[in-house]
Amino acid sequence: MNPMNPMNSEPNIQDMTRITCDPPRPQPDNGEPRPVLEVRNVTRTYAGEPPVRALRGVSFAVRPGELVAVVGPSGSGKTTLLHLMGTLDRPSTGTVRITGCDVAAMSDRQLAALRATQIGFVFQQFFLSEHSTLVDNVADGLLYTGIRSADRRAQALNALGLVGLADRPDARPTQLSGGQRQRVAIARALVGRPSIVLADEPTGNLDSATGASIMELLGALHDAGVTIVVITHDRSLADRLPRRIEMLDGCIIADTASVMPAQAISVPVDSANAVPADDSRFRPGRQP
Repeated sequence: MNPMNPMNSEPNIQDMTRITCDPPRPQPDNGEPRPVLEVRNVTRTYAGEPPVRALRGVSFAVRPGELVAVVGPSGSGKTTLLHLMGTLDRPSTGTVRITGCDVAAMSDRQLAALRATQIGFVFQQFFLSEHSTLVDNVADGLLYTGIRSADRRAQALNALGLVGLADRPDARPTQLSGGQRQRVAIARALVGRPSIVLADEPTGNLDSATGASIMELLGALHDAGVTIVVITHDRSLADRLPRRIEMLDGCIIADTASVMPAQAISVPVDSANAVPADDSRFRPGRQP
């Protein structure tokens, strides 16, 4: 598997049908929902002379419906943290839990199943197949879920509609602008209704106006109840999000820690850009 393109992972279909945690993470006693993502005292050290300490005791949690920015300069540990949150790597010490499942306790096949059903990825480079149609690119997000081909296509068409591209299912990525390509990538991340979406520099390859429209779309998804973590070096972008986790030298140096619950959609319908109002298709559809 290409570590920067988790769409290439191939979990066993039987592993996809049910993801179990051993032991399962109990629900909090205070009545709050269980965090979608928990990172506790995590370190990541790469072998070398001297060893490289990429993460140094990082801890935070993300609850359902939050929109969070992880921000920091190059070398701050953002990419390493992304790989751990996305189960593309394992911590040296500490615990990473996705929907209550301890990543370190899971087999590679279980992790591949967890990625395919619980985590949506949006990358700066889009990772679209230029020779496939938009609907086929989005349907690829369901390729290893055991869903029938016709149903994958139907769900992909719905997802394209949610990002304003319902009228172009048979277009090719080469016919699209950069912003439209990123919308297709977002649709692919959403098509399986994951518990969390990880967006790595989602505006990095876009001009400022197009980047602003993508952030508006992510904001509308957040209003719809989607849990999103945006990894970025752009402080001005991070400052516009409800919660910001700031990293430097492998450590968290600031966390606004303002938990934002999921809200009802209040975004007006716009045929090109906005999320349709009161659309339950954004609600995460699977729980382990």
